[in-house]
Amino acid sequence: MRILIAGRIGQVACALLRALEPEGHAITALEPPELDLTSRESLAAAVAAARPELVINAAAYTAVDKAEDDTALAFAVNRDGAAWLAAEAAAIGAPFVHYSTDYVFSGLGGAPYRETDAPGPQGVYGLSKLQGERAVMAANPRSVILRTAWVCSADGNNFVKTMLRLAVTRDEVGVVADQHGAPTFAADLAEAVRVMAPHLVKAEAGDPRFGLFHLTGAPHTTWHGFAEAIFAGAAARGHKVPTLKAIGTADYPTRAMRPADGRLDCGHLQAVHGIPAGDWRARLDETLTTLIGPPLQETIR
Repeated sequence: MRILIAGRIGQVACALLRALEPEGHAITALEPPELDLTSRESLAAAVAAARPELVINAAAYTAVDKAEDDTALAFAVNRDGAAWLAAEAAAIGAPFVHYSTDYVFSGLGGAPYRETDAPGPQGVYGLSKLQGERAVMAANPRSVILRTAWVCSADGNNFVKTMLRLAVTRDEVGVVADQHGAPTFAADLAEAVRVMAPHLVKAEAGDPRFGLFHLTGAPHTTWHGFAEAIFAGAAARGHKVPTLKAIGTADYPTRAMRPADGRLDCGHLQAVHGIPAGDWRARLDETLTTLIGPPLQETIR
């Protein structure tokens, strides 16, 4: 099928290209200025040129702290641009896939959030994404919204790469141990769309395949627990690793609040689409092998 992807160089966009290109789809992946989420004219032109049967929005304003001061741009991209692109897709009869975030919740729920739980964003980024979700569904009822969290891959900038960089330059690294969630590798976000795509293009509005879904890795952990796994994997590959120190959120102040508990319940996605939460530990191992090589024992064998 013909697929238009908003984004080309980000983590999710790169993963989508790797997952979808082998399927034989005709893919158009665009970055600004060819596709600019702040310009309705740019979006209309991109959709008209690509004539897609499926549109995927893998672009977003994700600078969580900067968004507190750059409010207008955050809403322009995450709400207005997403809705415009969804509307352009609807106008040509194409379903729309959109990625969102655990930041739409307060993080105070005390249990993994379900899609039916009331949102309560604590900052501009989360509010812009929540309003974007609602605007997308209003613009195109044949939309899938995938809320996710802690996105990582071998591409772009992310927590895995930050920890590997700090491992080289520091003897001790403090990582927050009181924020709960789950790492999600971009490959799993792309694989979900690969599985969904053939069904979405055939489904009518109102089909349960459309709507809001949660997709993160499993099992749940903390940032400290994730860092521990990263350093263990790096050490197994012969790399220097620092002492890891558990710190609290109060010890690492940021401009915007982070969800203390951003765990997402992914059962609805599995029930409707048959897609389970992927084991982030296996994806981490793959990513570390890509970035720094295989474990030493594998090299010896």
